[in-house]
Amino acid sequence: MNTLIKVSAAPHLGSWHTINWKRQYRTVRRLQTRIVKATQEKQWRRVKALQRLLTRSFAAKALAVRRVTENSGRKTPGIDGKTWSTPAEKWNAINNLRRNGYKPSPLKRVYIPKSNGKLRPLGIPTMKDRAMQALYLLALEPVAETTADRNSYGFRPHRSCADAIEQVFNNLNRKTSATWVLEGDIKGCFDNISHKWLLEHIPMDKRILRSWLNAGFMEKGRLFTTDAGTPQGAPCSPVLANMCLDGLETILTNRFGRKGTAKASKSKVNYVRYADDFIVTGISREILESEVKPLITAFMQERGKRLARTVLIFTEKSDQLSRATDRVPGLPASPGYAQ
Repeated sequence: MNTLIKVSAAPHLGSWHTINWKRQYRTVRRLQTRIVKATQEKQWRRVKALQRLLTRSFAAKALAVRRVTENSGRKTPGIDGKTWSTPAEKWNAINNLRRNGYKPSPLKRVYIPKSNGKLRPLGIPTMKDRAMQALYLLALEPVAETTADRNSYGFRPHRSCADAIEQVFNNLNRKTSATWVLEGDIKGCFDNISHKWLLEHIPMDKRILRSWLNAGFMEKGRLFTTDAGTPQGAPCSPVLANMCLDGLETILTNRFGRKGTAKASKSKVNYVRYADDFIVTGISREILESEVKPLITAFMQERGKRLARTVLIFTEKSDQLSRATDRVPGLPASPGYAQ
């Protein structure tokens, strides 16, 4: 039997200050819970219907506007020079978040310094485009979290870099642990993801997704088109990148067994990823080079030709343990592995 949830439309009379935020959170949370259940049951038509219901609700629109007007980038405008700082602007923004007639603006290209002295390009969407992305992410994130790799830690709720490093430590800190590690660094991950792959595999409104991917960016008064990648700086990008990279752990598990099983104990292949950096452990360099590496290359090739150029480095586990204990205070130094 189908159950119904009453999703309120935007009140005819009201203001930003009259919004009952607890009620809006409850409404969105209930719908997200139903999306999770439908995803677990692989009822994709139902997922689509629930996502549509969520993105049309006043509650989700209000939370999307609240997110982009209260985060650290709220004072940074896109190419239109606009920010939403007053209650009236925020209220009007809620009522103007509509799918019909929506066309995103190009992103404003800016550069920020990296730790190595180089510059990282960022794409700054307009406030409306940020809010639309935040709105549709409320419907996409329940799917992303349900289908995510078990040992993926970057850009996910309640997970951190420290959690990833601790998992690496746990995979290597015993005398019977794997002795070799393959380190993967996906160069230019955000810039090189295949648009075709995203449109075929990301379970969300395809017209909206296509419009984001094709929006392009403005730099020095010129419009540049994009034929691959998701722009760093856009709210949707971390989730899209994670969903693109999810699935590699399942491939490795199917080939080498789940951790704790007899099959896995023979190869000691374990996988940990944080955003676009990952490691795979193995009992020998040979198994990592001859069996694991081809699986990774094929996986990346499917998601973008340039992703297949992922830098893979082989190291002994003592190097990884030393980095883990250095980076996370409280992790004990691992005895007995000095080389």
